[in-house]
Amino acid sequence: MTDHRYCEIADLADAKNQLDEIRHHIHQHPELSYEEVNTSEFVAGKLAEWGYEVTRNVGGHGLVASLKAGTSARSVGVRADMDALPIRELTGLAYASVHDGKMHACGHDGHTTVLLGAARQLAKTRNFDGTVHLIFQPAEEAGSDSGAQRMIADGLFERFPCQAIFGLHNHPGVPTGTFGFRAGPLMAACDTVKVRIVGRGGHAARPHLTVDPVVVGSSIVMALQSVVSRNVDPNEAAVVTVGAFRSGHAANVIPEDATLEMSVRSFSSKVRETLEQRIRALIASQADAYGATAEIEFIRGYPVLINSEAETEFARKVAEELVGAEHVIAPFPPIAGSEDFAYYLQKVPGCFVRLGNGEGRPMLHNARYDFNDDNLTIGAAFWTRIVERFLAKDRA
Repeated sequence: MTDHRYCEIADLADAKNQLDEIRHHIHQHPELSYEEVNTSEFVAGKLAEWGYEVTRNVGGHGLVASLKAGTSARSVGVRADMDALPIRELTGLAYASVHDGKMHACGHDGHTTVLLGAARQLAKTRNFDGTVHLIFQPAEEAGSDSGAQRMIADGLFERFPCQAIFGLHNHPGVPTGTFGFRAGPLMAACDTVKVRIVGRGGHAARPHLTVDPVVVGSSIVMALQSVVSRNVDPNEAAVVTVGAFRSGHAANVIPEDATLEMSVRSFSSKVRETLEQRIRALIASQADAYGATAEIEFIRGYPVLINSEAETEFARKVAEELVGAEHVIAPFPPIAGSEDFAYYLQKVPGCFVRLGNGEGRPMLHNARYDFNDDNLTIGAAFWTRIVERFLAKDRA
């Protein structure tokens, strides 16, 4: 049953054109991780215009916009990411990127606009009792030393206390306006492994005088296929993908070395540890068996994103109130992609939500991707209602 005390999608109808314009402006002027100077200033200007107390340069180009209503000491945080990707856009849109080789191919332009839409509505109605902190984060796409890590290190939660935090990402392939929720592990930890295999180069006609790093690397690639199938519980999920294998420059030369790069994904800390141990041991033993050596760099990326039970259930109920249970998927399937929102959830309970970007639309990180503008008022109403319900006057 819809509770009309709280925000409805129709309440944002008057903001739709403005939100379209904001999203298209951000899309047209993408900035990569750590470079979000103009995006941050553009967002800050809108927030200040609507009456927020805006704190700039939190963990880099991050912003926190705070608004208090009523007398309650309760507080809640909502986060959007602002950075783009190093991709050359191929959409042909009228508002396509004007910066060649830079593109909002993951929808962060939409995420930012959705939160701005909620900011406008919350400032207009002030239908809550407490403090809301709207977090506009840079450098989500960084992979390591990300915007979330930098904002936390800069005292985010000490300076802007949050009893819970919420975030959202669009999801191509799921119907527009459909929300997805999963308590517990939702998105994978993502680690990168770089390996340099050192052999002994020589003439292709005299392989017996060499230690061929191409053969060693090939053996390692094949042996790695056993890590998940033979070392990880079949009830658990993990991925080990070798994405790069480079060696040599000529057909008649056995090279001195070879390099491998791989992506390793997991949904639990125990499996993550197992994967690292087995990958290291397997690579070292394979190289030794051929008389080569292996230099291994295991780079820890984002951790597993784990949604807390109570906040996920709360957000699911809010979505059902807003769009109806038929437009809510719970539990949503685990996602092998990773997200630095996971770092916030290690500090504060909360929920990361998926919002369908439409069926048959290009996937994330694709040069033809575009955020679905039909979601702007849907997402903005959802965030508005989350804040109103979490900071409701009659909520303990």
